[in-house]
Amino acid sequence: MKNKSIKTLSLLLIVSMTLSLCACTGERKKSAKDDLPIDPSAVSKQQESSEKAESVIQESEDNSPVPAPWRDKGIFSPYYEKAYLRMKKMTTEQKVGQVILARCPYEDAFNTATDYFLGGYMMFYNNFEGKNKDDVIRMTRSLTESQDIPMIIASDEEGGLVSRITGITGIAEDEFLSPRELFDQGGMDAIKKDALKKSMLLNDLGINTNLAPVCDICTGEDKFMYERSLGQGPTVTSAFVENITSISQSNGVSVTLKHFPGYGNNADTHTGIAIDKRPIETFESTDLMPFRAGIDAGAHVVMVTHNIVECMDKERPASLSSKVHELLRNELGFTGIVVTDDLEMGAIKEYSDGNSAAAEAFIAGNDMVCVSNIGEAYQSIYDAVNSGEINSDKLDRSVMRIIAWKYAKGLLTE
Repeated sequence: MKNKSIKTLSLLLIVSMTLSLCACTGERKKSAKDDLPIDPSAVSKQQESSEKAESVIQESEDNSPVPAPWRDKGIFSPYYEKAYLRMKKMTTEQKVGQVILARCPYEDAFNTATDYFLGGYMMFYNNFEGKNKDDVIRMTRSLTESQDIPMIIASDEEGGLVSRITGITGIAEDEFLSPRELFDQGGMDAIKKDALKKSMLLNDLGINTNLAPVCDICTGEDKFMYERSLGQGPTVTSAFVENITSISQSNGVSVTLKHFPGYGNNADTHTGIAIDKRPIETFESTDLMPFRAGIDAGAHVVMVTHNIVECMDKERPASLSSKVHELLRNELGFTGIVVTDDLEMGAIKEYSDGNSAAAEAFIAGNDMVCVSNIGEAYQSIYDAVNSGEINSDKLDRSVMRIIAWKYAKGLLTE
């Protein structure tokens, strides 16, 4: 494998040098020599070198253990082979655990993570309360390193109304303002400075994923998402999302674009179902634009809302809709991690008649499910795998993608 890689690189280098030489020659001032006839043998050798390089690359891909349909050339694809080989050694129990992003319990968090092989924890205010910066670092480091496959440690740090560490003495020096407040005070420069400060703090604390930014465009002052949104149109909001994504991820903190496909002026899904009756044209011209910008910037995660978006699926909440997930994957070209909003929210409880929706959400196309009731969610997915309701290939592919993400973040090295 090593010799083959060296051979591939050598051939690519030859092709690259040849093309560069040709480009440079084409740009210089024309001379009498330029009128000389082209040597057919030279062209033939160049084409032969190019064909050999392409052949070696194709041979390498053909020999990859990763199934061909899974090789999407996505943002984590350089790590697919390592992730795939690691995934194949895992038990079903371990795989099921990896697709769960659980609310971190206040007590017995370490044993719970071990018992369920959890993929990650979401940290809330009570997990930080009473701790200083060093305490938090010890906690997150212990959680991450205690598992055979290190955990994702996530938190909602949007700023403003949704801030998990703001105001806790000894952790954050100042409160993080909402994007709307920041933009009103200092425009995009204030947004960039805040993103840098926030991502550096989160990275220092061992929080490797931020469940932000809010990509939603909300215009109604009395609406649920108004205070959490930027308060600008699709073009400015897209620039906001692009900047947050680039700055945060360059500082080691994955972003989560939410709430796909766009919350708009809809009601609060924490308490019940929200039905969005807007036409697809509205989404194309407004709501989807910030998500496209974040995806193009390389965002690692997208969170799907619980709204029923009738122009995409009249029957099911977006988080449980395969049609919405197909739009995200196929039309927007997202290759990262798709995660649900919290499945304990009222909208999903109402829709699923109080039963666990974890398996249903996973079948719809999510890679990870955000849950508070860990045992119930785990059992729901595990039983669905054993019964065949969840296709084993679907589970394997999501787990491969999650592990590739962890390799890309440096959480896994071997």
